[in-house]
Amino acid sequence: MIETENAVAAAARAAVRSATDAGVTVRELTDRGDLNAVVSLFSEVWGRASNPPVTVELLRAFAKAGNYIGGAYDGGVLLGASVAFSAAERSVLHSHIAGVSGASRGRSVGFALKLHQRAWAISRRFSEIAWTFDPLVSRNAYFNMVKLAAEPVEYLPDFYGDMRDGINGADASDRLLVRWVLDAPQVIAAISGRAVRGDAGLERLHGAVEVLGVSSSGHPVPGEGHGPVSLVAVPPDIQTLRATDPPLATQWRSAVRDALGGLMAAGHRVSDFDRAGWYILRHPDPDMTSPERTPS
Repeated sequence: MIETENAVAAAARAAVRSATDAGVTVRELTDRGDLNAVVSLFSEVWGRASNPPVTVELLRAFAKAGNYIGGAYDGGVLLGASVAFSAAERSVLHSHIAGVSGASRGRSVGFALKLHQRAWAISRRFSEIAWTFDPLVSRNAYFNMVKLAAEPVEYLPDFYGDMRDGINGADASDRLLVRWVLDAPQVIAAISGRAVRGDAGLERLHGAVEVLGVSSSGHPVPGEGHGPVSLVAVPPDIQTLRATDPPLATQWRSAVRDALGGLMAAGHRVSDFDRAGWYILRHPDPDMTSPERTPS
């Protein structure tokens, strides 16, 4: 558990720097007007005006109970927001939902929000933040695993059930659960701009096995085995694919579930992500030196 005044102060400074770099002010939200703005923003991001992902009543209850609701503002305009609540493990904060306006993409608003949430959590003696994300969304995998150095710990098939919104479409809602150890050396390095980036090409040169590859036509191609280091591909833009070729998007969902989910269930750890669209997994057993058949 993080307790030192130095850790709290350092986290606050990192949060302020990231907000300044993004050109926003990030603050905790409790006022009903601010919470209404969060509901409107999330409705726009997810395309769910008639059925928003959260309601103002729920946010009011969360705020009153001492949970986290943060918003990133440029002047008086809300550009991004994040909502988190205490998990059953008292030292863990669960980040339920975060969204950033499409108009502000590329400004690192999401990074500023995450560092504000981290500073808030450290000041309240949380040691970890957990959240889920769609493993098919390459940019989110890169953000979570490289920019933040969060570690995937569990594959959750169809976690939310049928969502039918502007982001998920008719796809199954598979998720990766990640845990962000707030004072881990790799986390501090990543948020300071010294992130370690995965390199699937280099891993191949050292014998990594493609458990799931991609064809020249963009289709998933299952491999025939796995090894001490395994690679799992994802499509470059699953959201566009859901709109233009839903059957192919469904193929990718099933293939990644079998490959990534199967490897994790068999004890392989997701250690890195290559921005070109590859999960890099390692088996913790140092004696595992020969390729084996992919777990079913």
